[in-house]
Amino acid sequence: MFALVDANSFYCGVETVFRPDWRGKPLITLSNNDGAIVSLTRQAKELGITKFTPYFQIKDLCDKHGVIVCSSNYELIADISGKVMNIIGRFAPEHYCYSIDEMFLSFKNTSSAIPCLETQGRLIRRSVWREARIAVCVGIGETLTLAKVANHAAKKMRGYEGVCLISTDDERISILKQLSVGDVWGIGRRLSKKLELMNIRNAYELACMPPSLARKQFNIEVERTVRELNGQVCKKWDEVKADKKQIFSTRSLGQRITDYDLLLQALSKHVAIAAAKARKQGSTCKIMVLFASNSPHDDRPQSFKEVVHFPCPTNCSVQLTKAMSKVANRLYRENVQYYRVGVGLLELGNEKFDQYDLFTRRTDNPALMGALDSINAKYGTNTLFLAAQGIEQKWAMRRNFLSPQYTTRWKDIPIIKCK
Repeated sequence: MFALVDANSFYCGVETVFRPDWRGKPLITLSNNDGAIVSLTRQAKELGITKFTPYFQIKDLCDKHGVIVCSSNYELIADISGKVMNIIGRFAPEHYCYSIDEMFLSFKNTSSAIPCLETQGRLIRRSVWREARIAVCVGIGETLTLAKVANHAAKKMRGYEGVCLISTDDERISILKQLSVGDVWGIGRRLSKKLELMNIRNAYELACMPPSLARKQFNIEVERTVRELNGQVCKKWDEVKADKKQIFSTRSLGQRITDYDLLLQALSKHVAIAAAKARKQGSTCKIMVLFASNSPHDDRPQSFKEVVHFPCPTNCSVQLTKAMSKVANRLYRENVQYYRVGVGLLELGNEKFDQYDLFTRRTDNPALMGALDSINAKYGTNTLFLAAQGIEQKWAMRRNFLSPQYTTRWKDIPIIKCK
């Protein structure tokens, strides 16, 4: 049996950990540069606010109803996430962190009987709340996909109160009939439209589809999903979250850029982010794509792109930044107010199997990058960074509604006064 433990409206939940007076009130969390809503509480939904709506469109509604608005506090979110995952990981010998607010557990090698698993799920839920003040839901099933289905039921369907165990065929069928096919893990919007044309509208109808037909009409992943919905284990940890084939770092700027040096700083920042992602998954790149543009809503939208090829694959921030600085002038135009910049690393390969040219001098420095990553992992992102990224970074992400970083910044640590 597998379990999926998933936090409820995690970004919003993090904001209420140190602000208990915000619990039970309408609260929303915004994306980068305070753009769109990425998380909201049930009370905010009841006001008609929906996820991914641009904030400027519902600002008046928020002001009218006293909705609490927060920028994404990534530093606090990452720290609380680490605490939550450590708590959840205690409850099973095998676990896998699927995302910042989701963790899979495996009870395959435990002696727990099935009736005890629901009790275990409720214990997980109580422990996370007691120790971290984060609300989670627990779904338990025979496969990873059924654990996802059970988690959806625990969160969305009545009667489960945050914990759902699919232990019988009747219960599995009942839940699958209530789940739309687009909500099945791995299906998504595009595939669901094709399935609906085949009169497959819910998860049960998908489970009844012959696996061979699923593979013929779609691909092997859909076949695996069909089999998993029927209780046949087909997915494993390493297949759930495979290494990325391309790595991008792109973001709109908190302040428009018109100066070449500031454009260079912004590009350097994204080069460093993309390089760190590549090193984390053990990849190197042969091609780097750089792009910069103004807003598509400007009177004269303009976009610029440059491609850099490397004779030897690399993931070294220094080498990538040097290569970027040589071509960045081709992206710059006077009087263009740059709104978005980004970097992409393509043709990724495993760094363990890189082959270097006998006549090309290797210029990257794995030891230096290892020290950089370890220090930033221990003391926080951007503890060390390349000077090319700049110090002030006036173009950096806008977070006008940022709450205190209670656990990662000395001056924001809560102070308790006893009388």
